[in-house]
Amino acid sequence: MTIAVQIFWGSLVMGICSVIHIGVLVWSVSLLKMLGPKLAHYSTKARMTVFLGKAFGFVIISHSIQVWVLAFSFMIIGAIPHISDAIYFSLTTYTTLGYGDIILDTDFRVYGAMASVTGLLNIGLSTAYLAGLLSRLLPWEKI
Repeated sequence: MTIAVQIFWGSLVMGICSVIHIGVLVWSVSLLKMLGPKLAHYSTKARMTVFLGKAFGFVIISHSIQVWVLAFSFMIIGAIPHISDAIYFSLTTYTTLGYGDIILDTDFRVYGAMASVTGLLNIGLSTAYLAGLLSRLLPWEKI
């Protein structure tokens, strides 16, 4: 695969993963808003625990879906033949941990780097989402 083709497909998969992530986060906000009135009679600590726990769960689900998308994409383009290796490689690449025990052929390295960029952007978005939620939940006037 040429570098231009790798960048094209990497950008496309990055866009798909980002749309999935944004969609899950937006959906989770609407669900958390519906949950609010149901928790009104619980203590502040209990409400915060439930809200943050559910929000964190949505983030984990979203990132897991993206790792699967990336794993299947590595298999589709022929970079990694086995699903277990593809998932492992996708997870370590997405988190930018990259152990280096599975190395892509030179025809796929730029595509693999695009998977890292996908993880960086979406993990950053998750951090902002959780920080924003936490800042709204904390009872600052009582601290």
